[in-house]
Amino acid sequence: MTTSTSTEAAPAPEAVIAAQRSRIDALDARLIALVRERMAVSESIQRTRIESGGLGAPPDGVRGSVHLSREMEILDHYSTELGAPGRELARTLLRLCRGH
Repeated sequence: MTTSTSTEAAPAPEAVIAAQRSRIDALDARLIALVRERMAVSESIQRTRIESGGLGAPPDGVRGSVHLSREMEILDHYSTELGAPGRELARTLLRLCRGH
């Protein structure tokens, strides 16, 4: 009885890189879709506040205490999960979602 050991050649580095870049592109598309969804939810919250007589988005450069408290929670959460770059990511998300 003979046994053959199959030695398959490892994929070329270029193929591995191309496949991983494709995966990153797909992940980026999902992230963008999630950011757009987050923007829509944020807009809905603002609209509900305004329609109910509550505070809407404060003017540029002015923050209400409710807004600031919530934003700090978000900044802290991202910072805890992802470190300092996470805080920057959260700041960017908050800017994208503000006032839409």
